[in-house]
Amino acid sequence: MTRMNIPGTSPYEPIIGFSRAVRLGNHVHVSGTGPVGADDKDVAEQTDQCLTLIATALKNAGSSIEHVYRTRMFLTRTEDWETIGRVHGKFFSLIRPAATMVVVKELLDPRWNIEIEADALIPE
Repeated sequence: MTRMNIPGTSPYEPIIGFSRAVRLGNHVHVSGTGPVGADDKDVAEQTDQCLTLIATALKNAGSSIEHVYRTRMFLTRTEDWETIGRVHGKFFSLIRPAATMVVVKELLDPRWNIEIEADALIPE
């Protein structure tokens, strides 16, 4: 099985030693993606930025947002669930991947209110 590491733009990638995404065969696993570039924005804009960065990583791996089958959302405030959910729905309302929302104490950057992971398929 061929492995391809997909770099992103996170300043944490070289420090931690991770790739934005890893393609294994026809599967793409996207790392936890924070709202880099929208760090000081509201939670809706942060969520949109996370998913936009994920879409870019998927494209670079040969897939697309339409082929996501699983997402995991880590939010720092329970009261943001509906706003985050609506933005997630904007991206995924037609394909409706399996999804999880988990409330965590904090994320790596204290300005972040959301971080998202995704798994996708590359159609044959």
